[in-house]
Parts: sequence; C-alpha cells; structure tokens
Amino acid sequence: MIMTAIRRYCLGVHTVVAFVGNSVSYLMPVLACVVAFEVFSRYILDEPTIWAYDVSLFLFGYIAALGGAYAQQQRAHINVDILYNKVSARTKGIFNLFSFALAMFFVVIICKMSIGKFEEALEFNYRRQSEWAPQTHHYWLMITVACVLLILQLSSDWINSFHQAITGKPLLLAPSQESQETQEGNP
Repeated sequence: MIMTAIRRYCLGVHTVVAFVGNSVSYLMPVLACVVAFEVFSRYILDEPTIWAYDVSLFLFGYIAALGGAYAQQQRAHINVDILYNKVSARTKGIFNLFSFALAMFFVVIICKMSIGKFEEALEFNYRRQSEWAPQTHHYWLMITVACVLLILQLSSDWINSFHQAITGKPLLLAPSQESQETQEGNP
C-alpha cells in the first residue's frame, strides 16, 4: 500500500516534469524568431527594436530554468562518471542520496529567495533597466515554479535512490532503461 503510494507520487512527479520540460522546449523556436527578427531589424532595416533583447532574455531564462527539472529527470546534468560508473547499483544509490539531498538544500534556499524577490518585485513594481522597461515579477514567479519542480524531481529521485540503496534495484526505471526494455521486449 505504501509502496504503491510512493510509486504513484514518483510517477506523478515524472509526468508533470516531463510535461513542463517538453512544453518549454516549444519556446526555443520562438526565441530563435525573436533573435532573428532583431538581427533583421537592426542590420537590414537599420531600426533596432526596443523589446527584442528583453524578450530574448526572459525566454532564455524560462527555457533554462523550467528545463532544469527535466534535465535532472533525464540525467543530463554533469556527473563524475570515472568513479560513478565503476561502483555497484547500491553504491550509486548512496552517492545519489548524498548529492540529491545537497542539491535539494540549495534549491530550497533559491526557492525561498525567489519568493521574496517575487513579492518585492510586485510591491515596488520592479522593471528591467532598459528602454522598454518590462516588469520582472513574472520572472521571479517562474524561478519559484522552476525551483518547486526541481525540488519535486529531486525528492522523487531521492526516494528512488533510497530504494535502490536498500534493495539494489530502482523503484522506477530510468528513461534509458525504459527504452531498453521496450526494445528488448519487441524484437
């Protein structure tokens, strides 16, 4: 019963993080179009825009921050492979327990600070220091949401690693293992 609830929590987190990660990837072409339009306006029309630089900064921030939890889910972050790949599954689980807990600690601090910055930006109507001067509160809200997503993903990974350290088997299969099993099951 408890293991079923834990698996459902982990699967729910994986589903939400994958949805957000895949959704935010659609902002990449938008970012490319904004930058291309600014280059066209600046060098061909000789009339640079006042908004393209700020929009591209915000879009890049959204893509990078909201994609962080998805990168964690896909194990795309840097790892010390020379040591990590030579140890058993249980030892990997112990390494992950330590690194995920440490990462969660720092992300919680960033989340707390971004909530404060969001409230401050709303209260004092903070704006970017540019000619266009867009408001910045939405950016701090997005950082807070990105931190919450990363904390959820790290907690799911921590639970999975704890289970792996105890039993020697992962609670959930990693994305690479899932695709391997699918390929092996379908000759």
